[in-house]
Amino acid sequence: MYGIAREGTMREYDSAGIRNIAVVGHGGSGKTSLVDALCFSAGSSKRHGTVRDGTALTDHLPEEIERRYSISLGCAYAEWMEAKINFIDTPGSLDFQGDALAGLAAADGALCVIGGATGVEVGTERVFRAAVAKQDPVLFVVSMMDKEHADFDRVYAQIKERLTAKVVPVEIPIGAGANFRGVINLFTQRAYMYTSGAKGEFVEADVPAGCEERFARYRQELIEAISATNDALLERYLDGGEIDRDTALHGMKDAMARLDLFPLFCASADSMIGVRALLTELVQLMPNAYEMEEIHALTGAEGHQTIPLHANDDGPFAALVFKTLAEPHVGDVSYFRVLSGRIASGQDVFNATRDSAEKLGHLSIPCGRERVEVGMLHAGDIGCVAKLRNSHTNDTLSTREHPIRLAAIEFPEPVVQFAVRAAVRGEEEKLQLGLHRLHDEDPTFSVHYNPETHETIVGGLGERHLDVSMAVLRRKFGVQAELAKPRIAFRETLTAKAEGQGRHKKQTGGRGQFGDCSVRLSPMPRGEGYLFTDAIVGGAIPSKYIPAVDRGVQEAAARGVLAGFPLVDFRAELYDGSTHSVDSNEMAFKMAGITAFKAVAPKCRPVLLEPLDLLEITVPDRFLGDVLGDLSGRRGHILGTDTDGDRTVARAVVPQSELHLYATQLFSLTHGHGQFVRRFNGYEQVPSEATQKIIAEYVRERESVDS
Repeated sequence: MYGIAREGTMREYDSAGIRNIAVVGHGGSGKTSLVDALCFSAGSSKRHGTVRDGTALTDHLPEEIERRYSISLGCAYAEWMEAKINFIDTPGSLDFQGDALAGLAAADGALCVIGGATGVEVGTERVFRAAVAKQDPVLFVVSMMDKEHADFDRVYAQIKERLTAKVVPVEIPIGAGANFRGVINLFTQRAYMYTSGAKGEFVEADVPAGCEERFARYRQELIEAISATNDALLERYLDGGEIDRDTALHGMKDAMARLDLFPLFCASADSMIGVRALLTELVQLMPNAYEMEEIHALTGAEGHQTIPLHANDDGPFAALVFKTLAEPHVGDVSYFRVLSGRIASGQDVFNATRDSAEKLGHLSIPCGRERVEVGMLHAGDIGCVAKLRNSHTNDTLSTREHPIRLAAIEFPEPVVQFAVRAAVRGEEEKLQLGLHRLHDEDPTFSVHYNPETHETIVGGLGERHLDVSMAVLRRKFGVQAELAKPRIAFRETLTAKAEGQGRHKKQTGGRGQFGDCSVRLSPMPRGEGYLFTDAIVGGAIPSKYIPAVDRGVQEAAARGVLAGFPLVDFRAELYDGSTHSVDSNEMAFKMAGITAFKAVAPKCRPVLLEPLDLLEITVPDRFLGDVLGDLSGRRGHILGTDTDGDRTVARAVVPQSELHLYATQLFSLTHGHGQFVRRFNGYEQVPSEATQKIIAEYVRERESVDS
């Protein structure tokens, strides 16, 4: 079941008591398991679930349970130390990074999870950069410390080298792998030895024998790092003064807010070691919703004015819908973050993005697949509501009296495209409806119709993304779809001038048809389109028939000369012809125009044109040679490169026909570190050897259709 709603008995929290935290990291780093353990330890989840068993709190979609990885962000909460922590568990796969960005947009800080055995991976780098770009404090945790080959010191060194030199451990593990049995907190200078309790119970103790030297080294590093971010603390430290726990905590929190420090912790979700301590540190170190930076929203009839927003209950109501999820038997469920004001269940609101009214019935707080109904949400909180009529991801909910539009989340553009069609004839309309509903759920999934190739095209962030999207389409909307390589919208044009005659004569026993015209075809500059010129003198063709010749030429040009692609960028000049006093009519002259085009165009040395895309590819310097070599093999023209730190941005123009699944190849070449954006860049003539292949393929398709 999905969307189970139950009456809530939880207390209400104002913005000062709320922490909104996006849980981010590379796929398989243990994010979902950690969120499950945190909520179970706090009591908001009644069962300690696991990803491998399909029982994890925030992985509840059938596709997630089957594949054992997150494909959509999930929300849950934990009540701890008089605070409410809203967790936004985000997917780690790069194919679903849109939801990771949505989660960061709704949060005030990030919990970056790194596997103790796998270390820093490409997904870790991307989400860390995204969090820092948003100016969010980041807290690192080395997860799965009880797994074989887990190594806290190695992960710490990787973070320093690949992410930030400002990382500093606050906890260090006691043991690793099967011997991981506790943590030492460098603030309290105490060891926490974990028992076999179900919720991570522990016994506080002195630093164990054999750990003193390591503890002293890391403790000094922590105090020095905190002192270096504050002049008063630095002076006290240099004078030999003691920096107590509370002072160090405040110094750390202030430094985190300025992105001067990034604390590092360790834990195991399976054995629950370090989980309760992590909850405490999240409350103590992460900013509450009231401390969020002032944001500016658009207001006014035309949206040209700005208004500052704070997480105050007394401010104008404004909430951003950061996720929409369609649930069977429930409909669309909208997840939103209240940025200003407060909202009561059943209250009417206004969607300023779409200029429509909505009613927030059954206002709820999400916790995995369940929704806890509440009477009110305060500024800074995260909630959800079902069955909004016309509200989707990136919409702003406000009031009709004070309409407000918040800045939209910037989602990545699709990089993989396929043609899609219904597997069962007659389900085309059902398919289109389902595809557009998928886009409403996931803005990184795109759908559009290409009128030149007569195909519906879907786009996503990777092959896995589209594979999962088709599975969701099948489950939620009951339609089976087939994906195929998209056709390329080639065009044809002329490279020489020629002229000739087209005559249409038909006698059927009664009134016949007669049309006769002479046309001259010539090329025009690229992008100039089509031009028809009337050069008839002496009334050789009555003026009323001349537009029919024009229509005939255009109709024939749309079918092409070489391979059935539209012919563009040419001029047609009508310069002579003849008529019959009885049998001439518009249809006859349209047919004459078609005949004339077919007779003249092949003599004008027609060529194929192919669409080109401009690629901007960002890669670490060590992969640049492989990437440029691959582009050359795709008939790409390198425009140049620019250096951006240890990364290089390469620009190249590449034929679209060479770019199918390029994202997959780039991922392989750069081990996931390469990124690219593409945009249309015009048409160019196809080389002769490639032209022959395209024409041969066209002939085979025609023969297949005819047979």
